[in-house]
Amino acid sequence: MKKILVANRGEIAIRVMKTAQKMGIKTVAVFSESDRNAPHVKFADEAVCIGAPPSNQSYLRGDKIIEVAKQLHADGIHPGYGFLSENASFAELCEENDIIFIGPRSNAIKIMGSKLAAKDAVKKYNIPMVPGIDEAITDVEKAKKIARDIGFPILIKASAGGGGKGMRIVDKEKDLESQMSRAISEATSAFGDGSVFIEKYVKSPRHIEIQVMADSHGNILHFFERECSIQRRHQKVVEEAPSSVLSEKLRAEMGEAAIKVAKSCDYLGAGTVEFLLDADHNFYFLEMNTRLQVEHPVSELISGVDLVELQIKVARGEKLQIQQQDLKINGHALELRVYAEDPLNDFLPSVGNLEVYKIPEGKNIRVDNGFEEGMDIPIYYDPMLSKLITYAKTREEAIQLMIKAIENYHVKGVETTLAFGKYVCEHDAFRSGNFDTHFVKDYYSPEALKEATNNEAKIAALIAVKQYIEDQKKLRLPN
Repeated sequence: MKKILVANRGEIAIRVMKTAQKMGIKTVAVFSESDRNAPHVKFADEAVCIGAPPSNQSYLRGDKIIEVAKQLHADGIHPGYGFLSENASFAELCEENDIIFIGPRSNAIKIMGSKLAAKDAVKKYNIPMVPGIDEAITDVEKAKKIARDIGFPILIKASAGGGGKGMRIVDKEKDLESQMSRAISEATSAFGDGSVFIEKYVKSPRHIEIQVMADSHGNILHFFERECSIQRRHQKVVEEAPSSVLSEKLRAEMGEAAIKVAKSCDYLGAGTVEFLLDADHNFYFLEMNTRLQVEHPVSELISGVDLVELQIKVARGEKLQIQQQDLKINGHALELRVYAEDPLNDFLPSVGNLEVYKIPEGKNIRVDNGFEEGMDIPIYYDPMLSKLITYAKTREEAIQLMIKAIENYHVKGVETTLAFGKYVCEHDAFRSGNFDTHFVKDYYSPEALKEATNNEAKIAALIAVKQYIEDQKKLRLPN
């Protein structure tokens, strides 16, 4: 593989290109008209505009991306995450055009892309699953009967879904019909597929996922777990590795379960198996993401591997050179997704110009970044600016380093999740490790964030006044 086209934008495009260049592989960037001056375009060896700003006219145009790859003689395409990364038709298109898709085979994407098909595939491996029904359903009366059998609260989920879309928690039977209609409507709008299914809602769940990597020689490894329970709108904001609640025994069991899930669909490359962990530390298979995850850096830091490098090596047919017993957890890593969102206004996207944009630097601080000072935030794409990652020997040190890094991350012109990240890191529930996916609902409010910010400002002012008085005393001292 001598040249790779990266079918993505922003920080993940640059992240992939850095590893490719390290491996001596040339890179091709594709971009929309609104991204003409974006950092990933400048970073690549070659760059081609593929269309207008809306993603359905540019980054989702698989035909155009294949055309560019062929014109510039790219051997492989790395899809990053989002856009075409879990599109089985695009993976097939790459295969048909003799271009290596740096990801799983199209069949694995199809199986794991449907939550119902995924559940069916892993059944024979006796992997624990949340009680529910393993078929798509639209009949409200049938849904009511199922809900009574498994007991409220229940969770209605879109079969083709992700990112919290087409998902509804229902506490009482009287709300089931209206919530089901909303879930079906949202799933149809988001995925073109309105099929939903019902399962028991796990109370106080933690979201734990396992990073896996499989080669074409029958080897599958797991790179331990990531804790992804700090979420807003069912989407992750703060992630860490390892989890503060897993014992060695439970870690090994979940790792083995993740490997079995990969086996169930003849997996190839990097993937993530997601689990729910209940209050009694029982775990249940949730889904498999057939791509590189946003939060992959925390796994890289604790395991000492470059997952993108392994993806590329596996895609070109190489055998994994490490074995499970060679992998050890070393230290603790934390990641904050820095979104252009307003945490004081229900995390709504914040559009504007990056008047000031200075990222923190220092030992064990990593910023996977896709923006520069002076750039506008496009309205067409996910509002993530960067990923801020810290690494230390212990969880406590990684948290403290994250707080320091957030304080040294300067952004003006748009609102960001930086202040929210600091709020999380300073909260007793997070620091103690005693939290779940309801952290935002239970502990966070705009008022709480304002109060924390105001208290910090008061303390800073008091320190400044004290320092001023001390300085004045020194100036008054006689010679």
